[in-house]
Parts: sequence; structure tokens; C-alpha cells
Amino acid sequence: MTALVIVAAGRGTRAASGTDVPKQYQLLDGVPLLRRTIDNFVDIVELDHLLVVIASGDRSRYDDIVGELSSRLLPPVEGGDTRQASVLAGLEALVAHGPQRVLIHDAARPFARRALTERVLNALDAAPAALPALAVADTLKRDDGHGAVRETVARTGLWRAQTPQGFRFDDILEAHRAAAKAETTEFTDDASLMEWRGHQVVLVAGDEANCKITTADDLERAERSIKRETMLHLSDIRVGQGFDVHRLGPGDHIILCGVRLAHDRALIGHSDADVGLHALTDAILGALGEGDIGIHFPPSEAKWRGAASEIFARAAAKRVQVRKGIIAHVDITLVCERPKIALHRDKMRAQIASMLALNLACVSVKATTSEGLGFTGREEGIAAMANATVRLPAP
Repeated sequence: MTALVIVAAGRGTRAASGTDVPKQYQLLDGVPLLRRTIDNFVDIVELDHLLVVIASGDRSRYDDIVGELSSRLLPPVEGGDTRQASVLAGLEALVAHGPQRVLIHDAARPFARRALTERVLNALDAAPAALPALAVADTLKRDDGHGAVRETVARTGLWRAQTPQGFRFDDILEAHRAAAKAETTEFTDDASLMEWRGHQVVLVAGDEANCKITTADDLERAERSIKRETMLHLSDIRVGQGFDVHRLGPGDHIILCGVRLAHDRALIGHSDADVGLHALTDAILGALGEGDIGIHFPPSEAKWRGAASEIFARAAAKRVQVRKGIIAHVDITLVCERPKIALHRDKMRAQIASMLALNLACVSVKATTSEGLGFTGREEGIAAMANATVRLPAP
């Protein structure tokens, strides 16, 4: 039986950047850092128990970010004043579950990939402790305490330690208990306690991507890295088109792109007849190759009578999310003589950005007339055209 302890009891003040939120609860590309860290491990079948050590007073924050994962984790444990004390608290909480092996991981490393974890676990088949590490490539200098170089340190045989570090459970628990009894707190990682107790620690290949978030600059670099990786991963770029028309009839308002506008006539349709959002919904579905609005929301179904077209647009966006893709940009053109769209364009853009969870810069709404020609020129109806750019994972 194998357990994982994630140490998340620190305050992370160097990454605060003007906020009192500890770094493990700060957002990294929209997701709390600790949640990203946990997500790396919840689906690894070799891990029977997952436990997070948190700081006193952080339970509500923890519960908020864990959400639906709570059933897959052991109840969190409160840590101590030092990382060493926090790890010991986590290990003691695992005793009742009887694991033979344990991995100990820092919450501030949100990019630990499955392959790295598997290398550590495999090494534990033959050794009491396994340490993922990277060979030091840079020249090392030791200062004299006053800003000058005292000496150059040979880098041969030097390694940068990472986590998760793996151990035979009884051995690491005994080492932590012994250190606590001796009131020894100088250890900077768990492998060093095993060395102190005379156990062999074997090295396994680390991962450059498995960086540790320490400062606000680290958070910013990690955010940029995630965005780059996302764009590389979402290399299947699709463009969908949508077109819709609704006639005008008796009424006192119209709804265009989710915005209600006073008017001397109304758009007629089974739903709220928002011609802009109908075209947009078709464009998104078209990019996915998943039919059109009539297939997903048939006008023959009474439940869609008078429905807000925002429902349709949100549903199309959700289908992109299910495919693990993103909507990169949408562009809508409204064709009508009246009302004049320019006065309402920014409100329409904001409404669409909100319903699709897009940056405002990724939403375009334009309008044109047909110079008095055709049904739009005669103000018999309003037409809309839309394009949606969608990025999906490469096949």
C-alpha cells in the first residue's frame, strides 16, 4: 500500500505579491496552485491514500479548492511551525492506514508529471528511499558574506533535489520521530533525514518542468509556461461559420447579442429570437463539427419557447470545454437598418465575453446596413453572421 503526503502548511510570503493569500491558494492560470498539484496525483492508481497537510486556519480555503475531489482524499491534517513538523504530522496521520511506502511532495511544485512519480515508485522496489534530482549545470560560487566571491565550488557530483521523494514508510517515520526527539530541525528535505539515519537514498532522473514556485516572479513564469503549453497542445485550430435571420413583427423591444434594446418592433422566433447569439451558437457548433442549433435545441420542443438564447451559446461553449478545447475568438456581424448598433456594441461584447468566459479582446461585434436593399433594407427582419475560432487538442 502506498500513500502520498502533500505539504501545504507554509505561508509562502515571498510569492505574496501584495496579497495575504498563501501561495498554495493563489491562482495559477485560473486554478489554485494547490489544486493543480493535487490533480497531478489523484488518478495514479498506485497511490492508495492521498493526504494534504495544511496550516491552522486554512481549512475553509482548502475545502473550497478541493471541491468534488474531497471523497478521494483523506481528511487534511494541520501542520506545524516548520516543514519538518508538518511532514511528521502527515506521517503520523497515516499510521492507522498502514502504508508500506510513502511519497512526500511539496505543494509548491504543481508540475510533477506522472512519469516522474512512476520513476520514484519503481526505485522503491529496490531501495529504502528515492530522490528525483537534476545534475547541476551552472558554475557554482560561494561568497564571503560581504558580496564578493570567496571560491568556486566544483559542480561535479552535485544534484538539485526535487519532490516527490519516496520512502519506505516505517523508515521515514522513524527518522522524523528521531529528529523531533533530538530537536534537530536543520534538514531541508526528507531525504536528508534518511541520510542522517544511515539509510541509502538512490537518485532517479528529475524533471526540469517540475519547478518550485517560491516567489511572485516564479508564479508569473509558471503562468506564461502554462499558456505556452496550452497553445502547443491545442494545435487543431477550427473556424466555424454561422448565419441566421429573424423577421420583425409587433412588439416594443428586441434582444441582440444578449442585450435588450427598446424598439418599435420585435424579432419573431420560437426562443427570444436573438439572431446574433443564434448565429454565434451555430458558428461554435460548426467549428466542432457538431451540427447546428436546430439539432441541439429543436424549435418543435415547447421547453425552448421564449428561452434566452444565452442558454444556447453557453451550451455550445460547454461542448468545446468537454472536448478539452478553448474558444479563441468570436466575430459577429449584424445586418440591419435599425437600431444603430454602435451605441450598444461594447455592452454586447461584454455580455458575450461573460457568457463564454472570454477576454473582452477576443470578442468582436460589428454592424452594417444593406443600403436599403432586400428584406433587411426594408426592415422586414435582421440578419447576423458569425465566425468562431476554436482550438482543440491535436488528434
